[in-house]
This record gives sequence, structure tokens and C-alpha cells, in this order.
Amino acid sequence: MDRWQAMKVFVKVAETKGFAEAARQLHMSPPAVTRAVAALEEAIGARLLVRTTRSVTLTDAGARFFEDCSRILADLAEAEASAAGSFATPSGTLTITASVMFGHQYILPIIMDYLAEHPRVSIRTLFVDRMVNIVDEGVDLAVRIGNLPNSGFSALRVGSVRRVVCGSPGYFEKNGVPTTPADLASHSVISATSAWASTEWRFGQDQKTVVHVYPRLYCNTNDAALQAAIDGFGLTRVLSYQAAPSLASGALRTVLSDYEEHPLPVHIVHPEGRHAPAKVRTFIDFAAGRLRADRRIN
Repeated sequence: MDRWQAMKVFVKVAETKGFAEAARQLHMSPPAVTRAVAALEEAIGARLLVRTTRSVTLTDAGARFFEDCSRILADLAEAEASAAGSFATPSGTLTITASVMFGHQYILPIIMDYLAEHPRVSIRTLFVDRMVNIVDEGVDLAVRIGNLPNSGFSALRVGSVRRVVCGSPGYFEKNGVPTTPADLASHSVISATSAWASTEWRFGQDQKTVVHVYPRLYCNTNDAALQAAIDGFGLTRVLSYQAAPSLASGALRTVLSDYEEHPLPVHIVHPEGRHAPAKVRTFIDFAAGRLRADRRIN
């Protein structure tokens, strides 16, 4: 009998506290169970079990070995399940959450392409500008922007974004271009309250440069703040991906780039680790490749 099987037999005897019951559950003969444990004790050079006519108990060495065996066998079972599951056909409903604009601009196109390749999967999106509780709200995976708290969830980094100050070329022609954060005091500011409610704007890699701004316009959505900036009303501060289409078209341009903070990471987060079903694993692989190849967030 190989060492792995002997460990399984030993663990079962310890769990059931009897050779006969372990034999029954393992579909083995009692003598075979006895021989397996004896061979294991001989190989280790320590007594693992104390046997009497009425009970079977662990020795101190046996108790420590039982914990180690249980952990090792669980890791092996997990590895086998993960390898076998990698070939399973994705199926069922997949629930994905992301912020509204990132979901619309980046995740929705990926979802539609993924569904075209996996006809047995359906997807429910939850695009909202709030932190969704993945477990309580039944979400399979989330796209998170920003530094992650310790949660125990699995996270895969797929990109990064910046916090940028931007305005229209027409606005800069009329009002000039700020060259330092302090210059913002003389400019019209648009606050995108859904993403950046604070009127205390921090700049620099260490975030030690602090400017208090006094917005003339508060918008509860990022796209409204961006539209007001495009229309020449003033400057707004958003995440780079949110302004990317307008920056690419020339409708907006960024300023104060030399004073930007560290980029914010973008992660795909899910709670199931290596036990994740095929629908989760395959979508993560599919989305990660697309997002990492997108130069707008890398």
C-alpha cells in the first residue's frame, strides 16, 4: 500500500475511532486497515494509535501527525479537483459587478464576446457606483478599482488607472492652463460627487500636496461632470478611464500631469479561490487577457 493510501486509512481510523468502522467506510477488510496503520507506524518510527478492546485513541505523536495528514490530504484533493474542473464545461448564471462607467465601457463588451463562446452560460450584471458585498449579494466576481482591503478573496491584477484633472481646449483658451495645483484656486471647478466627493484634492506620489477647491457645479454622475467640462464650464477630476474617450477625441485634455498620485490598481476579485466553478475561472481568464491588453488601463 502506498504512503498516500496509508495516510488516508490512518486519518479515517482516527476520525471514526475504530478499525472496523474505518474498514467499512473505506470498503476494505479490517486486517488490511490494521496492516496499513502498522506499516505507517513502522515507516515513521513512532506509535500513532493506542488500541484497546473498547477504543482507539491517538498518541501525542499521532495527534500531530493526524493534523498534518488531514491538511496534506485536503490540499491534494483540492489540487485534483481544480485540475479536473479545468476541463468542465462552463454553465449556469454568472453575476458580475463593476462601477457604472467601467462596466459599460470595458466589462460589457467582454461579456458579450464571452457569451458568444459559451452558450450554456448566462450573465447578470450589477453595475453600480458603490462597494457591493460580494457574498451577501450573491456576486460571483467583481472588478475593483483602488487598493484592496484584506478580505481573504482571490484577486488578479489586470490594469491600473489614474486620477486626472481635465478640461476642454476652449476653456483653456479663455482661462489659461493651471501649471501647479495651487492655480486651481482661480479656476472654475466641477465636482463629480459620485467618485470624488471631497473638496480636498491631494496631489503628488506621496499625496502631501493638498488643495482645497470650491466647486461651482456639483454633478452626481461622472458622465455629467465630464459633459460639463466638455462644454467648457470648468475643470473636473475623474479617473483616467472615464475621460479616455473624450481625451482620445480631443474634446478634453489633462493638466497637472506632473502632480498626479500613484496609479490605482484594477483587480478582478472573487471569493472561491481554486474551488471556483468553470464559469468563473473561464470568464476571469477571458477578461484578464482582454483588460491587460487594453492600453487605456495599462
